[in-house]
Amino acid sequence: MSKSVGKSVTRVDAYEKAMGRAKYVADLCDQSALVARILHATIAHGYVKSIDTTEAEAVPGVVKVLTCFNVPDYRFPTAGHPWSTDPAHQDVADRLLLNRHVRYYGDDIAAVIAENEIAAAQAVRALKVEYEELPFVLDVQKAMEPDAPQIHEDCPGNVLKHTDIRRGDYQTAIQEPGLIRVEGWYDTPTVQHCHIENHGCFAYEEAGRVVVVTSTQIPHIIRRVVGQALGLPWGKVRIIKPYIGGGFGNKQDALYEPLCAWLSTQVGGRLVHLECSREETFVSNRVRHAIRTHIISYVRPDGTLVARKFEAWSNQGAYASHGHSIVAKGMGAFPQLYPCDNLECDCWTVYTNRPAAGAMRGYGIPQAMWAGECHIDDICQAIGMEPMEFRRKNLMPVGYTDGFSRNELYADTFNQCMDKGMAMLDYQRKYREYQNQTGPVRRGVGLAVFWYNTAVWPISLESSSCRMVLNQDGSLQFQTGETEIGQGCDTAYSQMVADAVGIPVEDVHVVSTQDTDVTPFGTGAYASRQTYIGGFSIMQTALALRERILQIAHEQTRMPVSVLDLVDGKIIRKEDGRVLKTLGELATESLYSLEHSQHITAETTAQIKSNAYSFGCSFAEVEVDVPLCKVKLLNLVNVHDCGTLINPALAEAQVHGGMSMAIGYGLSEELKFDEKTGKPLNNNLLDYKLSTFMDHPTLQAAFVENPEPTSPYGTKALGEPPACSPAPAIRNAILNATGVAFDACPITPHVLYRGFKEAGLIED
Repeated sequence: MSKSVGKSVTRVDAYEKAMGRAKYVADLCDQSALVARILHATIAHGYVKSIDTTEAEAVPGVVKVLTCFNVPDYRFPTAGHPWSTDPAHQDVADRLLLNRHVRYYGDDIAAVIAENEIAAAQAVRALKVEYEELPFVLDVQKAMEPDAPQIHEDCPGNVLKHTDIRRGDYQTAIQEPGLIRVEGWYDTPTVQHCHIENHGCFAYEEAGRVVVVTSTQIPHIIRRVVGQALGLPWGKVRIIKPYIGGGFGNKQDALYEPLCAWLSTQVGGRLVHLECSREETFVSNRVRHAIRTHIISYVRPDGTLVARKFEAWSNQGAYASHGHSIVAKGMGAFPQLYPCDNLECDCWTVYTNRPAAGAMRGYGIPQAMWAGECHIDDICQAIGMEPMEFRRKNLMPVGYTDGFSRNELYADTFNQCMDKGMAMLDYQRKYREYQNQTGPVRRGVGLAVFWYNTAVWPISLESSSCRMVLNQDGSLQFQTGETEIGQGCDTAYSQMVADAVGIPVEDVHVVSTQDTDVTPFGTGAYASRQTYIGGFSIMQTALALRERILQIAHEQTRMPVSVLDLVDGKIIRKEDGRVLKTLGELATESLYSLEHSQHITAETTAQIKSNAYSFGCSFAEVEVDVPLCKVKLLNLVNVHDCGTLINPALAEAQVHGGMSMAIGYGLSEELKFDEKTGKPLNNNLLDYKLSTFMDHPTLQAAFVENPEPTSPYGTKALGEPPACSPAPAIRNAILNATGVAFDACPITPHVLYRGFKEAGLIED
């Protein structure tokens, strides 16, 4: 019996995408669509006193102008989380379709609907706005001060939420004689996802319902949010998700689907197309949370951790979006990755007058690993211990079980991953060789590990549904609510279906488009949940389909079900392997039988009440030109234990993509703001410094396959983990090269200059 799981089969969407035939939102929108454009606020905080629409409405081709004074008073949440019937576990509803209370530079205050793009753009420029300006605040800790501007009336001190973790007795533990105290502050920047396809959607009314075709990761969740935003029963909303040109978490949020749907209702249900520019995507979609972290560790001279304090402040921006879950996940990693008996951990999520922060690849873990792994090397520098030795001594041991998630470390993952990465980079030799350099050009190597949870149970609902339908020729199509957004899950799913049912992978036809009218319920693409969560419903549905097929085979062959099997698309007799008939012959006879005609299908829902750890590490080698304040990345190695690999080629591609994002995060990317106005300064791909091919060394990915016992296919998270540990590994390599510790990323030439000057390595 041939198996496809574990093989690098060709992506199921490769041909369509390579030939330019794959249809995205913009490709599907009819040219007759009206064009919607948004007027964004040009102040960071205040109120819209009035909007004069006279000149805009006079522009030829303008159909309608709508402002923040026209929208319904339905406050709605936007985060792409499963809904909860418990109000205490529902996302914060702090959004309106258009906002009179301006909370950031770029807030949505009016919209124009026109017959073409030129008219829409002219009309937006013709709108005249009168503001009542208020003081604004961009810094997360300044926003908590008593005299800070109040951004949301129901959140005193601008604190959306605070949570803490307490273990042991921190205050007593730090009194132990001879302890070494290591303290550090670590900052991460505001960055944007920069997926290839900007967010766009179009909406129309049909048969008394609103239909939205959108570039989203979460079609079923968007259906609910559109209903809430418009005050409609959810069944009156239909969401269609075609091919998606990337999302990375930005599209795990209700972006402009609710507004676009409402605009259509205001022009009699006509087709309205709303597409974001790149500048709008940077500011008026979502960004990654900038998080400031303060860590204090008390360590014995032998490297034993005695007591630790962790504090983190998450810059939420103007609206709640995914809110506190980001920094809370990062804080949750802290006591697990390096267990310590005495802990005081606190984290705050704070509103500021910046763009709203939401989900982004890693979901708080890139920020947490930056702080935590930089701090580990700071400890090693303080006590004179090699970073590898310290980690082997203190990292989560085999058998560790988290009391909340019940996740368990079943294998010696960390040592296995570090051993493999160390050998690939020749780390041990280079680390010692690069100590105590004095020349203008120096080299260094660095290490960082990461912690990651797969999926969202037990914090939130985890379920997946799957439908399989057998065709007359023995092939089958299957559908699931978990979405393909470019990461390759449709291909992995096809391999999983093929093996579970017992047919060749080329006979599996995946329906990539999600349509809430016909697609089984699923919450979408996020939390690196796809193969893990989807695997449960795929296996369950496949077994149900096999049972039906073998029962029909019994009717057609008169052989007992117990002696039959389905292998490579053929019904065989187990004892001698004799082929009794092909699956195509069985399906055709079943459908057209004059005695017992039946449609062969199966559909099930699996609710998943488990989670899984996914761990790994990064090794980086850099060359630092001290006088020029320049870093050149020479080598970057990522090693992952993501369980059983479904498709090794796709897995390696995922890792390379995550490494690329992390290079930019560590060395160049930051969305900057004017401190005097709150205006974003570099919300375009010219001034925002993404890492490019020229910034990349040869990226090396490797895997340790420890099958996950809770998974039907032995899989666990891979999509997000590759972005979590490279940035601190690069920073730690710079520390190894120069002896200078940097507390904020990105480590740009300006940051290097400041650090080298303070360390006395360079002069003005």
